[in-house]
Amino acid sequence: MKKLFQSSTILMAAACALAPAAAYAAENPIRGNIRVVIGSTSTGGDTYQVSSIIAEALAKKIDTNIKVDAVGFSAGYQALGRVPSGNTLMIFHDQAYLGYLYGQKGYEDPFKKWNIGPSFAINPGNGYLVSKESPYKNMDEILNAAGNGKTVRVAIQPGGVSEIGYTAMKNAVRLAYPGQEDNLVALNTGSQSDKNQALFDGLADVINGSVQANEQYTRLPADDQKAMDFVWLTAKASTIGQANPKGMGETSRDQLMQYASGLGVNIPMDADSDFTFDKEFYFLYNKRMSPEVVKFLDNALAEVFADGEVQETLKRSFFIPNFRKSAEAQQHFQAKSDSYAKIINSLQK
Repeated sequence: MKKLFQSSTILMAAACALAPAAAYAAENPIRGNIRVVIGSTSTGGDTYQVSSIIAEALAKKIDTNIKVDAVGFSAGYQALGRVPSGNTLMIFHDQAYLGYLYGQKGYEDPFKKWNIGPSFAINPGNGYLVSKESPYKNMDEILNAAGNGKTVRVAIQPGGVSEIGYTAMKNAVRLAYPGQEDNLVALNTGSQSDKNQALFDGLADVINGSVQANEQYTRLPADDQKAMDFVWLTAKASTIGQANPKGMGETSRDQLMQYASGLGVNIPMDADSDFTFDKEFYFLYNKRMSPEVVKFLDNALAEVFADGEVQETLKRSFFIPNFRKSAEAQQHFQAKSDSYAKIINSLQK
């Protein structure tokens, strides 16, 4: 009798554990599998990593197969535009609106072209790196070199998060050394692997990268061709301060804080303030996707974050949990876009 009672208890517990997923599966207005396309072609960068974390958590919650495809923004936009049912979703970051603000080919105003879905994470590790054998050991040396006539090549992916940091660097040179800002030269590349290769091959002096994708290279000995060092993380110090104290890999949060604005690095935006930028990730939806599907995904992701597990997974990979439902995310990113539009215009004058 005791064994029978124990078995019944176990079965009841299992049924309760499965109930939320089963309930969501029954209520799910999206029929079949879900494909999540991302605005990057790299499977080694932060976009793929954070998208995989949230897709796995969402798939478990709604009991549906979800596949993440690193197709890049152009193919991603095409795929998203073809499927209004919710079977194709897109995950991107601030580059969706920055590419448009910079006038890059293929980028349209995302607030008119798409619906903005939930946000879910910040990467406080977006930054810039140099080779360990570089003559430049910090941002002051890089900016001063450009100001004193040296050509400094910065590998970026044009029209987005990479470029806005580069624009800020260029503006900082102009403020300190008027007329010398063109010595800071953009080397336009593709995704993270392309930027890394540019540094390995000696084609770039500085590259845009991230803690998630590049910390492993900072642990290599100086005589290794792939060895790198961070020189700047663009996120606000208060954002980095929310990260896991263990940091990433073998680099602690306190060690990374030395690359944040106002602590170890100063990139002036004007006479009164420094430039900072938090890189945020969010969903994009087809404009024709039904309000029923939007509401379903909002509620499912809210449940994912209410459970609490995904926050710990994100923090282990040095991301900051940052959930907003669709309507709130739409307002937030529109305001952020308007703010950085002013900054881009002022930095480009």
